[in-house]
Amino acid sequence: MIGAVMNAVAEPVVSVGADAGVDAPRLREIPYNYTSFSDREIVIRLLGADEWTLLDELRGERRTGRSARMLFEVLGDIWVVERNPYLQDDLTDNPKRQALIVEALRHRIAEIEKRRQAQSGADPDRDAKVARLVASASRAIDRFEASFPETAALRKRTRRVLGRHTHRDNIAFDGLARVSHVTDATDWRVEYPFVVLYPDTEDEVRGLVEGCIELGLTIVPRGGGTGYTGGACPLTPRAAVINTEKLERLSGVERIAIPGRAEPVTTIDAGAGVVTRRVMEAAEREGLVFAVDPTSADASCIGGNVAMNAGGKKAVLWGTAVDNLLSWRMVTPDAEWIEVERQDHNLGKIHDAPVATFAVRRLARDGTSVISTETIRVPGARFRKEGLGKDVTDKFLEGLPGVQKEGCDGIITSARFVLHRMPPAVRTVCLEFFGQVRDSVPSIVEIKRYLDQGPAARSSRASSTSTSAT
Repeated sequence: MIGAVMNAVAEPVVSVGADAGVDAPRLREIPYNYTSFSDREIVIRLLGADEWTLLDELRGERRTGRSARMLFEVLGDIWVVERNPYLQDDLTDNPKRQALIVEALRHRIAEIEKRRQAQSGADPDRDAKVARLVASASRAIDRFEASFPETAALRKRTRRVLGRHTHRDNIAFDGLARVSHVTDATDWRVEYPFVVLYPDTEDEVRGLVEGCIELGLTIVPRGGGTGYTGGACPLTPRAAVINTEKLERLSGVERIAIPGRAEPVTTIDAGAGVVTRRVMEAAEREGLVFAVDPTSADASCIGGNVAMNAGGKKAVLWGTAVDNLLSWRMVTPDAEWIEVERQDHNLGKIHDAPVATFAVRRLARDGTSVISTETIRVPGARFRKEGLGKDVTDKFLEGLPGVQKEGCDGIITSARFVLHRMPPAVRTVCLEFFGQVRDSVPSIVEIKRYLDQGPAARSSRASSTSTSAT
């Protein structure tokens, strides 16, 4: 790819005269643009919105020929490097290649300026517009040239600052790491992250967040990357993706005493990076059920399940993640530890409880000493919309941290869930619906409610219906 770029920028340039004439060919596409960004979006990102309007006006005059083509080639060369971490690494490691590509970019702009000056008397208004575009493109080249030493300096500082909190091998700037973390399952590629971090333990996460704050990096939490909301997609080139996949601690099935219950409750404790399927299998080996089973169970992780309030097929019986969570730990954007514990777990669906009570403990830097405790009481009905499994529009949830926030208020590091006993018999029911999908959900809920009433209640209801009909 470097060869293609260098060959393209080294093409001989024809001078004055090619701009004239209404029938002169126009280049409508920026070269090397293999991305989903349009020409308009690229020009706006590199030059600015006003310059796109200006360029569009000049192209509308149908007098843009070689000068326009050279300008687009300049933008294309900058764009292909900005959108390819492998090219960036190659140029960063080869100052001579850096100098060559920058020299070629400046040569093209100089040729455009030369042509502008040669035709400056013909149309002063158009001349001023072209001069403005030339100046804007020159500034873009300046920024492009400056980006390499700036990036190298920030990488050096990042290694030093974050190296206090994790092993240097867990701080990744390479092309593979950045390409692998530019998007989630949405395939929405906005910006490549500046660095990808892989903490070895839960205890390292707080320090990494603190270091990112010091460096001025935007933090993006990420687990399995299976989300369809774009929540793991960096939106700024100065972003640090903290990948929790190495937080793989998984307890066995444990019966523990919990607040508000007289008898011990069967639970399991998992690090944020544990794949959902592993937790499900651990529960199944003990004849139990882990109720959170999203479609992505073979790839999604526990931290994402909490942050997204994941559900799945079993949600009809036991609810989504929030219904089954007993406690969880997280690091806030201020690099503080928080531990949240359900105080009155009903071992069922949370919306069946009149009130759900949570103790929110703020912990010291060591992650164990309690600094303060706050109690949050949420009416159970607030967690659901009528006829729906969860209310995805309510991100606040009365201030309850972590759950359904998609990583916006912190990084989940571990969670403990209650487990359930499988019913003595399992039967598969196939339902076929016609019409709108939204009409099927209330129907499924109603069928489930009917079956939950038990044979006696159903028999009584059937008799009552029969009598009424008579």
